Amino acid sequence: MTTLLLVRLGLDVLIAVAFWWQMRRYPAIGGPGWWSLSGVLSIAGSVVLLWRLSSEGPLLAGLALVLLFGSHACGWLGLRRYLQLPLPWRVLSGMLVTLVSLLVVLAAVGPSALHVQLVYLLVMGAMALCVLHDLLGLRSQRSQPEYRVLAALTASELLALTALSAWLLGGGQALDTVAARFMLFFLLSKFLRVLVFSTLVSLRLRQEVEQTRQGMAEREAESRALVDNLGAGVLVLGPDRSVARINAAAQRFLAWPEGGRPPATGAWPLLAPDGQRLPRHEMPFERVLATGQPVSDVVVGIHIAGEIRWALCNAYPENDALGGLRHVVFTFVDITALRQMQQQQRALEQQLAQSQKMEALGTLAGGVAHDFNNILAAILGNADLARQDLPPGAPARQSLHEISSAARRGRELVRQILAFSRQQPLARTPVCPDAIVTETCSLLRTAIAPNVQLVKEVAPNGLAILADPTRLGQVLLNLGTNAVHALQGRPGRIAYRIDTVDLDDPGLPPALVEAGRRSGLGAVRIAVNDDGCGMDDATRARIFEPFFTTKGVGQGTGLGLPMVLGIVEAHGGAITVDSRLGEGTTFTLYFPATADKPPALEPEVVFVDNGTMAPIQSGGPPPTATFSVESPAMSDEPSAAPAHILYLDDDDTLVFLVRRLLERRGYRVTAVCDQQEAIDAVRAQPQGFQLLMTDYNMPGMSGIDVAREVLAINPALPVAVASGYISDELQSEAQAAGVTEVVFKTDAVEAFCEVVARLVSPKN
Repeated sequence: MTTLLLVRLGLDVLIAVAFWWQMRRYPAIGGPGWWSLSGVLSIAGSVVLLWRLSSEGPLLAGLALVLLFGSHACGWLGLRRYLQLPLPWRVLSGMLVTLVSLLVVLAAVGPSALHVQLVYLLVMGAMALCVLHDLLGLRSQRSQPEYRVLAALTASELLALTALSAWLLGGGQALDTVAARFMLFFLLSKFLRVLVFSTLVSLRLRQEVEQTRQGMAEREAESRALVDNLGAGVLVLGPDRSVARINAAAQRFLAWPEGGRPPATGAWPLLAPDGQRLPRHEMPFERVLATGQPVSDVVVGIHIAGEIRWALCNAYPENDALGGLRHVVFTFVDITALRQMQQQQRALEQQLAQSQKMEALGTLAGGVAHDFNNILAAILGNADLARQDLPPGAPARQSLHEISSAARRGRELVRQILAFSRQQPLARTPVCPDAIVTETCSLLRTAIAPNVQLVKEVAPNGLAILADPTRLGQVLLNLGTNAVHALQGRPGRIAYRIDTVDLDDPGLPPALVEAGRRSGLGAVRIAVNDDGCGMDDATRARIFEPFFTTKGVGQGTGLGLPMVLGIVEAHGGAITVDSRLGEGTTFTLYFPATADKPPALEPEVVFVDNGTMAPIQSGGPPPTATFSVESPAMSDEPSAAPAHILYLDDDDTLVFLVRRLLERRGYRVTAVCDQQEAIDAVRAQPQGFQLLMTDYNMPGMSGIDVAREVLAINPALPVAVASGYISDELQSEAQAAGVTEVVFKTDAVEAFCEVVARLVSPKN
């Protein structure tokens, strides 16, 4: 008996120390602390039992039983703490009270060793039942062998306690023999239980490691899924530039096939924002390797699948525990679309700046042309009057002729300026481009050398366009003349090509797509091609700038192509240029097509120097200018009273000229420079004038305002308004005010007598 107690004492010391160490190392596992306390109480119980062997006494026996009960109770508490179950303080308190109460009762009636052992066996059996109930209630842990072994061991202890109780109640062997066997069995049971508890600690550690591993795997999977689903590209490179990891966005950006082997990073030539190749020391990877510091907001380009893709790149080093470089992590955002939008924005800004410059120049040119028109009109009119005053053989007639010729060249320059500024009126009618090109080729044929081939190509079933035939012919003749100059006297070829462009044609300018959709038709394309000297990029970028010319001094004004651009855009069309140095040039004009049928062509009429009109025969040279020295009579009846004309213009030079011109034609003229003076003259003599001719653009009151005031006095008075800018708005405003006719001022002085004769009502 003493030997067993000593063995039990040594085992309890090992148990207490071992579980105390586990408690300190694994504080999250609640069982080892209680199991260490169980060993301590068992040590105390064993010591009391050894003391009892040397001195009999009921008190020592009861104390030993209470300590042993506490040891088993701590083992149960440790198990429930391990299983994360609530601690059964009420059950244990009831068991302890029952045990103490029975021991007190036995001490009062005279206890025997048999009775004490029966009481202990009863309480221990109840505790074993509770432990077995807890183990059998673990549904999720039933598959674990540790729990099955512990349940089997508890069941065997319960059976042993039951058998021992029956043995004692049946009057078996002596108590000392029974007690020794009882202690040996429970010593072995305790040893096995300690082994199972230690296994449970290892099991919990394995479970926690597995849970941690699973958690890390789940977090890694979530991180991988998050990175793969990012819109930004992620690329992880090793120090040797090998690709360690890449997400889906980076694969799409770099055009890598799914599962394909990534190319070496040396095959990626990076570009700087200016499009130049990025030096190696400025590459983000090299900068991270050299400095060990992150790099942020670097814009790089890369050639991929025949195009340049742009990315906003960040890079940072990923180091190991010792501080060594493991990887370089790149994150980047595809900004290719943004770069394209920025380039488009810059192009649009340049177009806007060019448009604003052209608009400002056009406004300035229009104002200058208006004043210059008046000066040229005065020069031409006075020169014509002076010629009429000279005899036919006077030497001064030749000088006056040169003056008129120079003034007419100036007038053509004014017309170009007005066309450039889009202030020249357009008489748009349905026309057939084929007829205009044919007439242009006829005129151009007379001005080119025989070794130049002139070709016209017309697609069948062509459409008509809404255009001013004169202005369109001017455009085509200007382009043809430029083509002749581009040949520089060498043999060559000039071609006019006309065809129709569908709405889905990618070459159709966007500005005409919307117009075509509204009309349901495509566009008419007129191409003028030559195989001359061509242009470089710098020249081609400036050809539509006003006053820019590549010709020598005195050979070009620099207004030809700006005039072409102004006329084409005034027709709602567009123009493109394709030219290469030494390979020729192609100007392509696009005009919206119309379903209207063009009328039959009539001979074009121009004014000659004496104010009469003569037709221009198609394909022939313009008529030779003639000059008149006679003053035709105003009326066939000599007794007819002269018509009284009221002329208003803020330019006194024109006032003087018109008065002389009309008076020489036999009219009675009142010419004034002030609007209010003209209104007062009509108010003073409401029926005294047969025509009011007034300028439109005057300070203070416009010609339309003067017409309203005058017509309020005499509604029957014919009123003509002369202007160098005739627009649809001006025509509508004049018609609403009751104006008889709006006269284009450029031709008003030369054809003045015809205009007056047509508008004046002769007196009978």
